Amino acid sequence: MNKNSPASSTVVECRDVWKIFGNQSPAAIDAAKSLVHSKDELLEKFGSVVAVAGATFKVHEGETFCIIGLSGSGKSTLIRHFNRLIDPTCGEVLVHGKDICKMSPTELRGLRSNKIGMVFQHVALLPYRTVIQNVMLPLEVQGVSKQEALQKSQASLDKVGLGNWANRFPQELSGGMQQRVGIARALAADPDVLLMDEPFSALDPLIRKQLQVEFKKLSTDLRKTTIFITHDIDEAIRIGDRIAIMKEGRLIQVGTPEEVVLNPADAYVASFMEGISRLKLLRARSMLKRLDQQPTLEFGGRALDALVSVNIDADLETLIDISLGEAEEVVAIKDGSQIVGTVSRETLLKAVRGLDLA
Repeated sequence: MNKNSPASSTVVECRDVWKIFGNQSPAAIDAAKSLVHSKDELLEKFGSVVAVAGATFKVHEGETFCIIGLSGSGKSTLIRHFNRLIDPTCGEVLVHGKDICKMSPTELRGLRSNKIGMVFQHVALLPYRTVIQNVMLPLEVQGVSKQEALQKSQASLDKVGLGNWANRFPQELSGGMQQRVGIARALAADPDVLLMDEPFSALDPLIRKQLQVEFKKLSTDLRKTTIFITHDIDEAIRIGDRIAIMKEGRLIQVGTPEEVVLNPADAYVASFMEGISRLKLLRARSMLKRLDQQPTLEFGGRALDALVSVNIDADLETLIDISLGEAEEVVAIKDGSQIVGTVSRETLLKAVRGLDLA
């Protein structure tokens, strides 16, 4: 099943979530929701700062949902609503269909200790505890026996490639390794949801890219529902199944990386996409010309089934390699065993240059 299909179950949902700091009077809230005033005007007239404005979206089971925005866009404020480190001014935050803002203190503790794991930018390992003792912390909170906690923590360290470092201390590890310990600690309790608040942003570029690749593979293998905060569009595209772009507290656009690159909602979103390589991002499904839109089944004097064919999920780079390597003007696109359309060399050139593919 496609994790983004309607049949996929919703794990986390925001319904018109607003977070206003300062004056939260009904008049201030109404003024913010009216969309008449700018952020500066709301601050001057009402003493209110709008951090999140009407956020509405769903995160599906097993999905990595990236929220991206510049500093001050509200993304880190938003992610703290999902485990109620911050309460919304108004709106609903649901986890597995339950409004967590209506949970009792006992229910909320259960949610945080059993259902949700969080990894921050600064992992904050306890220096006087060994690596495995740091990973054991959430299991100790759950009241798990020491032997079981040790076994689960060791398994969690093995998943992030640090099984041999269990008895070392944090200061003996590099920054990237410490960040892996933070991920292992979040995974140890086997939460339903992982919240990642810019976990790799303080790392060197090469280490950061390596951890992005490793995390993508890990989250795919474990099918963890993940909400990932970043200010780096390359990072969001590399690991996200869908991305949401925030500006001044608002979600400007939500979609797959391919959808956002091909159809930016406005100039602000388009500016985020500048410089993004399309070679691994665009898929045949977004470039093909459907058979019912073509007047004939003859292509260059050849029958359709005589053309070189590729899967509908083949990326732009693969299509270019085939077009050049096989000297093909037209490539057939298959969905399963059935040919559903074609992609021409002209379309490939337009895709590379970012032109309209119509």
